[in-house]
Amino acid sequence: MNIQVTFEALVPVRRRRRAKPGRLVSPLLAAVVGLLLSLPLAFHAGAAESPTPREGDWVIRDFHFRSGEVLPELRVHYTTVGAPTGEPVLVLHGTTQSGSSMLAAPFGGELFGSGQPLDASRYYIILPDAIGHGRSSKPSDGLRAQFPRYSYDDMVEAQYRLVTEHFGLRHLRLVLGFSMGGMETWILAGKYPRLMDVAVPMASLPVEMSGRNWMMRRLIIDAIRGDPEWMGGNYTKQPRSAQFASVFYGLAANGGSQSLYEVARTREEADKLVDGRLKAAFAPDANDVLYQWDSSRDYNPSAGVDKIEATLLAINSADDERNPPELGVLDREIKRVKRGRAFVIPGSEETIGHSTAFMARLWSAELATLLRTAPRQGQ
Repeated sequence: MNIQVTFEALVPVRRRRRAKPGRLVSPLLAAVVGLLLSLPLAFHAGAAESPTPREGDWVIRDFHFRSGEVLPELRVHYTTVGAPTGEPVLVLHGTTQSGSSMLAAPFGGELFGSGQPLDASRYYIILPDAIGHGRSSKPSDGLRAQFPRYSYDDMVEAQYRLVTEHFGLRHLRLVLGFSMGGMETWILAGKYPRLMDVAVPMASLPVEMSGRNWMMRRLIIDAIRGDPEWMGGNYTKQPRSAQFASVFYGLAANGGSQSLYEVARTREEADKLVDGRLKAAFAPDANDVLYQWDSSRDYNPSAGVDKIEATLLAINSADDERNPPELGVLDREIKRVKRGRAFVIPGSEETIGHSTAFMARLWSAELATLLRTAPRQGQ
């Protein structure tokens, strides 16, 4: 099974120490280069094979967005792994990804196989495509810039309705999300505190979108909107600004300082990496890219943190460019969660900045222990 994963994900093959000049680049470093060149990476299922994924679509009629806009038909695409009789688990992807991205070897390959923490013979794993992503409804379907200006709260509402109305589930054993999915997990856990026993938000913080994280997103949005080639969203060819802004953001807010230094220790190497990324094929639609990053503009789950009833494990990494631990935000906010704790992956030669949390082997043991010990609500 091949899974196409965008630049937000990264293959976690163990890296060798840097060799002398004339060295061969290790698999992880090659993956970093592939990530930064925005080339699709094909991931194969890991050693522990999981059941064949199934895909489907569900249409919500007259979906009302927080903006007041209404879409007559909102398509929600999803992937499932395991049998519907298993304990239900909701897994949420990051910005620019899709539900199937979470099947990649670094993530699902470490979690969904036999004997792994989310063994699909025991759990029923639901992986939805968020609004504006994957094969769910998005601007490039035809509405372009007339598509409703959705937000993370709209995404969460659609995911909640998918689980409760389409799948008929009233309770989940676990909700787990990476990056944007981590932020959605914080919203879900506060807004629907009885929905899940366990919540695991990763690569995220439970506070208002702000600081460098928002500043960098704002630059992507403004770069596209200010590009004459965008033409108010009615372009006939893809505006070049979408790729340039995405490259800039990817280098500034992902990849990890140590990994980038490993692949670009000279100016020549750094220029080659940037030039390659800018010249690489860029598949995403500019309106989709703009909407995806803009959707985080009013993210702020803070009001719901005290209401969380699930056992919560927040997983971040010490080298996360978007959610730096030195701010002290996670240490402060986790104290507001009744049964909450934080696990911060130390920075090392094997971590890759914001995408570190996508490498499930670095925290799968924590998840396994949590699922063994976390009480079920009502017990």
